[in-house]
Amino acid sequence: MTMLSTTRLPLLRHGSPDDLFAWHDGKPVTVRSYLAAVRDLARRLPDGAYLLNLCGDRLGFAVALGAALLRRQISLHPPNDTPATLRQLDESYPGLICLTDAGAHYPGMTCVAALPADGLDSLTGSRFDADLAFPADQVAAIAFTSGSTGRPMPQVKSWGTLVRSVHGAGTALGIAGLEPAGLVGTVPHQHMYGLESVILLALQHGLVLHGSRPLFPADIAACLADLPSRRMLVTTPVHLQALLADGTALPPLDFILCATAPLAPQLAIDAEMRLGAPLHEIYGCSETGQLAVRRTSATAEWLCIDGIRLRQDEQGTWASGDFLDGETLLADVIELKSDTRFILHGRSADQVNIAGKRSSLAFLNHHLNSVEGVRDGVFFMPQEGESGTTRLAALVVAPGLTAETLLARLRERIDPIFLPRPLRFVEALPRNPTGKLPREALLRMLDNSQRD
Repeated sequence: MTMLSTTRLPLLRHGSPDDLFAWHDGKPVTVRSYLAAVRDLARRLPDGAYLLNLCGDRLGFAVALGAALLRRQISLHPPNDTPATLRQLDESYPGLICLTDAGAHYPGMTCVAALPADGLDSLTGSRFDADLAFPADQVAAIAFTSGSTGRPMPQVKSWGTLVRSVHGAGTALGIAGLEPAGLVGTVPHQHMYGLESVILLALQHGLVLHGSRPLFPADIAACLADLPSRRMLVTTPVHLQALLADGTALPPLDFILCATAPLAPQLAIDAEMRLGAPLHEIYGCSETGQLAVRRTSATAEWLCIDGIRLRQDEQGTWASGDFLDGETLLADVIELKSDTRFILHGRSADQVNIAGKRSSLAFLNHHLNSVEGVRDGVFFMPQEGESGTTRLAALVVAPGLTAETLLARLRERIDPIFLPRPLRFVEALPRNPTGKLPREALLRMLDNSQRD
């Protein structure tokens, strides 16, 4: 038997049954209450190999994750809960059991509420499971790629892979110095970033989990104000930009963590100055989990978390490490400085070649969104025309600008060969909950704007 199969890793690393575990519906939740809820749900769960964790409530999601591990059932974390996605999952995983918030129901599926109907106070007599741990090789979850470039693909994650990734990232970020900070996240926890950097970061580093997922600046401020002491915000570039543009005053912050797209250095500098806390980014993907971190205001270089190594060949950049299953080819253009340090130049799929000239969508998007008056905007490559020629398209939210003015300002910043044709003004971009822009949604919006 290998060391991996015999190693057991704990569900959480809080020190005492009376430690604060979460803040939920305006009330503190202790570690003892959380573990009582885990055991209560484990008793209520029907038999079945797979659980579809659709809890929007952070505490309910964390309870469901713990109960699934206890029952040796595998949690599925889909990118959304649309009827089409649920139908695909139901077909792929027969006998699927759906875990939900109180009162939520999905037609045709067996649904179980993650939290007890009478509240956590109804659970009594629970012992403190300080030794509650699970085998490192136990399959804990199946995450799914975001689907931003196609159909979401399943990614099987063992408990050891998840825990070791989160510990590596926490060490690189210096999270131990924040304990026991309260954690507010704006990202969905079904997404790998939210699972690792909200739910598991709290579980594995003794942090206090806020049960809500606020999106609007006033809601973010209110959630942070709930927390009694040190505060950490886990967010995305899109949410951070909206927060700064709104100008809502926030309670004092001690740490900001950002991911899902590289952050513009100036935005990171502005965020640190206005929010009064260091901002760090984390780099990774659904296929690998977390890989590297950086303090964006200080350096363009990323530093791999402990145990991760990179190498390059003619195919691209490969990541390997003690918690990864073999090597994984990364979908990004990376400039290696060493096997643990690199500069990120954007996704491989973002590279464009028009009439022999090369650029990247990330570069073009940076300049588009730097134009004064542009609230949000994106370049993308539509389908090739009948002649076989390709042209970039752009969708932009800029109520005070005309197409002529915007194109003139872009011409000062980028090669004219990359000017968007067509350029369409829209009221809002079709961003998903993590701030990404699925290609299919962009194509639909472009098509609809051409018909109007």
